[in-house]
Amino acid sequence: MSQTPPAASPSRPAAALGRLFLGAAASLAAAAAGTLAPVAPDAYAAEAVSHASLPLPTPTPAPETGDRLTVTVREAGGGADGTFELRCHPQGGSHPDAREACGRLDRRTVWGKDPFAPVRPDAVCTMQYGGPATAYVTGTWAGRRVDARFDRGNGCEIARWDALVPVLPDLRA
Repeated sequence: MSQTPPAASPSRPAAALGRLFLGAAASLAAAAAGTLAPVAPDAYAAEAVSHASLPLPTPTPAPETGDRLTVTVREAGGGADGTFELRCHPQGGSHPDAREACGRLDRRTVWGKDPFAPVRPDAVCTMQYGGPATAYVTGTWAGRRVDARFDRGNGCEIARWDALVPVLPDLRA
């Protein structure tokens, strides 16, 4: 009398696969929680390691702290033209009013808003001209790269410029 193995049902491979994934997920969760630690076999654990033979780590430069911006102003007149370094947290640089400029940027930096964002393309702006002044701001602010251009070619751009005074020179008449 011969016995035949039970026929595999279509749900058996799926159940086995599910258990496999569940086991893998549990192992990953335990490893992430720190409850699993790799253990070296006894033969390796007893092996002596000479520290003299290990290469010395190469020192990495400390990351720059704080925020750094380069502000370049052209055609503003009144001695406001030039390139200025602005450092915040801690304050410094060659900017003529670093303390107030850093304070303005701190107040304008809120969750979900970029103080250097360009005017939206669908914005309706007044047709007014605020003069030939331009400014270019590059660097890092609040951990993000900054690469922004400013001008005073219409009402929206004038308002955008004025919102960053004293980072940018005050050109309001």
